[in-house]
Amino acid sequence: MKFAIALFAPPHAPSARRALRFAQAVLAGGHEITRLFFYQDGVHSGSHNVVTPQDELDLSGEWREFVREQQLDGVICIAAALRRGVLSSEEAERHSRPAANLAPDWELSGLGQLHEAMQLADRVICFGGH
Repeated sequence: MKFAIALFAPPHAPSARRALRFAQAVLAGGHEITRLFFYQDGVHSGSHNVVTPQDELDLSGEWREFVREQQLDGVICIAAALRRGVLSSEEAERHSRPAANLAPDWELSGLGQLHEAMQLADRVICFGGH
């Protein structure tokens, strides 16, 4: 089965952990993830500037490792990211900002990527939506 997974919650929210564990279980079960799409406050998972307290789980780091190790299509919604200060080097330059903070292995793109993932997947699972 093919899954598209969307995360709307910030990295410190319980639903972000549930989303990651679900994604890991999908692959462990022999299924496929067509795309991970991070929207609203979920875009913070793609920031290199998230610092997790030492006694807490670093979900941003775990998402980063998961995307890299599994070679997944990890997409951060560009509009939501810009609004929240998550910038690629191209966007930082375009908007005259002093620094980029989008972690490697993530891609900034629009909602069309979520729509496409929904068309390619058998199931769309969303975590942390309002």
